[in-house]
Amino acid sequence: MKYTGTVLLAVIASAALNAGSVSADTIRIGASAPRSGPQAGAASAVYWPTLELWVHNVNEAGGLDVGGEKMMIELVAYDDKSQPDEAVKNIQRLTTQDKVDFIAAPYSTGLNLATAPLIARAGLPQIVATGNLNDLEPFVEKWPNTFWLLGRASDLSTGIVGTLSSMREKGEVGNKVALVYVGDAFGLEMMAGGKPAFEEAGFEIVYESSYPIGAQDLAPIISGAKSSGADAFVAYSYPPDSFALTEQAQVQSFNPAVFYVGVGGALTGFGERFGDGVEGVMSMGGIDPVSDAYQQFRTQQIAVTGVAPDYWANPIVYAGMEILGTAIERVGSLDKAAVISEIQSGSFDTVIGQVSFSNNIVEQVWNVGQWHDGVFYGVNAKGLDAAADPFVKPVWSR
Repeated sequence: MKYTGTVLLAVIASAALNAGSVSADTIRIGASAPRSGPQAGAASAVYWPTLELWVHNVNEAGGLDVGGEKMMIELVAYDDKSQPDEAVKNIQRLTTQDKVDFIAAPYSTGLNLATAPLIARAGLPQIVATGNLNDLEPFVEKWPNTFWLLGRASDLSTGIVGTLSSMREKGEVGNKVALVYVGDAFGLEMMAGGKPAFEEAGFEIVYESSYPIGAQDLAPIISGAKSSGADAFVAYSYPPDSFALTEQAQVQSFNPAVFYVGVGGALTGFGERFGDGVEGVMSMGGIDPVSDAYQQFRTQQIAVTGVAPDYWANPIVYAGMEILGTAIERVGSLDKAAVISEIQSGSFDTVIGQVSFSNNIVEQVWNVGQWHDGVFYGVNAKGLDAAADPFVKPVWSR
């Protein structure tokens, strides 16, 4: 799939065109996500390739069955440059000029929040796979077209609290926590749930610090955490920060019993970057990496896009598109209101398992994973069985 400037037009995949005669009718799917700016690397890893795979798979199968008619997918996509104002412009263009039938929800919490009013005004479902909030119920009440695959922010931010609590009971980790976060909507939402949960669980926060999105030098953060004598390091971070914090921890020989980073720690590239040194590192998210559904998805994405999926966000993005496609087929038309109603009430078989929404929110979510022998296993989840047990991180191997 080729990207030209800020616009991508993935009109019908060539594999589908070679599969025989197909209907000229198409379903236009709009997308706005970073191809440049501080979040471009993450979106290029966990958003764009998976969207490409879904389009490929649907079209290779002959399209979606809409009321007995096979309809191919046409993707119209723009670079939001990691900026909310650009995302708003893109959604405006997609819904009013390009007149797309549906959209793939934007990437990240902030960009989904910024575009929610426009998407709602267009009457489109917004299945959010890469963002969340603590107070989702009032948001859903205001925007009932929004659906949240990651649950509430507190479902993710407090997962590590539960993991540390269970390890503390076993005598594997002490009581002192260093807590840091990126200073944007995501980090603030994580802290709003995470910090009180740590305090309620009886942990002592011996170091707390924030840093701006796109910060280049995170050495002082690690230095401060190391000086605090923390038994566990917890960062509500974005992918570039997760890499940088881990790098600095190794450089400074900061070896707490638990080292946890936020988004990005589940990336295949994270494991490749740190090699044996990734052993025992914890991060937000998780999956059952040996499940048949995930293994098939992983093999497909590598074959189609050349990009190995991560162990959390990629399958969730794919699941969001599976839900949209299945809802369209069940309704048998492109009636947006009917599709929204089907998503609200239906149950969907996806790459991450059976998914249904309770008040537009998924209640079964992976929240903590850990690297073990080069694979990232979900070790804590809400409403799901862990894929492995957590363990103390060994001393860094570089």
